[in-house]
Amino acid sequence: MTKRSLVKGAAVLAIAGIFVKILGAFFRVPLGNIIGEEGMANYAPAYALYATLLVISTSGIPIAISKMVSERCAIGQFREAERVFKLSRILMITIGVFSFVLLFFFDEIIADLVRIPGAALSMKATAPALILVPIMSAYRGYFQVMQEMVPTAVSQVIEQMFRVVLGLSAAILLMRSSWLTDFTVNERGAAGGCFGASAGAIGGLITMVVIYLICRKKLKRRIHADNGKAHESSSQIIKRIAIIAIPITIGAMIMPLVNLVDSAIVNVRLLDSGWEPAVAKGMYGQLTGYAEPIVEFPQVLMTSIVVSLVPMVSAANRLGNTKELHGHITLGVRMSLILAFPCAIGLFVLAEPSLLLLYPAQRAGAIGAAPCLQVLALAFVLLSLITNMTGVLQGIGKQILPVRNLFIGIVVKIAVTWILTAIPQINIVGATLGTTAAYMVAAFLDVMAVRKYTKVKIKMGMVVTKPLISSLVMGAIVFFSYKGIFALLGSNAVATLVAILIGIIVYGLMILKTKAITRAELLDISMGQKIVKVCDKLRLW
Repeated sequence: MTKRSLVKGAAVLAIAGIFVKILGAFFRVPLGNIIGEEGMANYAPAYALYATLLVISTSGIPIAISKMVSERCAIGQFREAERVFKLSRILMITIGVFSFVLLFFFDEIIADLVRIPGAALSMKATAPALILVPIMSAYRGYFQVMQEMVPTAVSQVIEQMFRVVLGLSAAILLMRSSWLTDFTVNERGAAGGCFGASAGAIGGLITMVVIYLICRKKLKRRIHADNGKAHESSSQIIKRIAIIAIPITIGAMIMPLVNLVDSAIVNVRLLDSGWEPAVAKGMYGQLTGYAEPIVEFPQVLMTSIVVSLVPMVSAANRLGNTKELHGHITLGVRMSLILAFPCAIGLFVLAEPSLLLLYPAQRAGAIGAAPCLQVLALAFVLLSLITNMTGVLQGIGKQILPVRNLFIGIVVKIAVTWILTAIPQINIVGATLGTTAAYMVAAFLDVMAVRKYTKVKIKMGMVVTKPLISSLVMGAIVFFSYKGIFALLGSNAVATLVAILIGIIVYGLMILKTKAITRAELLDISMGQKIVKVCDKLRLW
């Protein structure tokens, strides 16, 4: 594969990935307005369990398919490559069926364990996706080996569009319909939202199958031209798939497990501390339905940085170019913090106004979720650091370290969440403090690992101090701007949007004035020369 095709393929997947993440983050906001905090409490455990089960069948195995099929294609063994694909597809269907049975037929037992019986219907609605998505992932892995990234990108976008449109539509229709009268309105609405995952899987799988059938003639010609015999038995192929897939799957399960911990612990501990079931369920819905989705929006910004960082770090490390390696690591951390600090400070200052802006139909729930959002906003800085350090460690061939470190963080989260959530005065904020503690531990261990294996020394003034000062100044101005505009106009929406716009302008000026971004760096980016000319005229340097 040429460097040009590599960059093109990575760019296609990166653009599609960012678009998909934006759609995914957008989905939870209108859903929260439609089904309310009680509905989101029913939705959250079902989706958390679905996401965890899905990782088992869709994270490691497609990568194993890519690796094993590419090895065979490289030496012309196209018939063997097709065997690997078909066997892996059967394996993924088997895992998917097992996951489907667990979620569909044991839904009431699982819902009772987390003390949210209303989640049972949502689990049933999500279950079909556990069969469809693994099959779709097998096709994606197969096409990626052929250096055909467009089919994967197209199917990802279609899958998410189906999920958003049909999931929200199903939530509205089920809430208004006379079907499923044994369930409450909120239970039906949550199930409709969860059905979005199944609807998305249908759309994505159909797309992949159609593309596969279109390309089938070309694939068959290559297979017929290969007169080689089978070199490995089916059991040997499956064993090799497992060896490659299991470590990757363990790593990919860490983040879904964080959400699963909250699903398993938070509501249980709230009830243990004396809260009424309806109140406890509402609190849990505020956390998972209102606060957590907002933090997903700025996370999209980190994706583009890590996508670019991993290959650069990997190349520098392979060539033994220490100076270039340190430069890439420092720049990656600096760019992450330049984006993370203002997002965190802005969300902290405008937590309640932002929630009221996004969830006008759920005013009480939005206000209740504000403290959770403030804590998660500060935790976002740590999460951005973890994301960045994970990319670095992957680039230098230490993939298992960030997995281990985040697992240690999860153990800390379980302990902190278990203790703090049961304190009535803290309640659901205890879960966000547990998440923050987990990220703090993982970030510290990741930074220590990067320093140990790369010997990099980061200049705190340039990387941390300047963007932090710029963000704090921005935060103060945004806070007083919001208060002043709201007092003058009495409109939360106008005050919030204008304050955000002021914050963007102030932060942009501050990072230029403090030289958190240098003149030379601006000249290297698109539109940089025009920005430099404006800054020169305004004497911002």
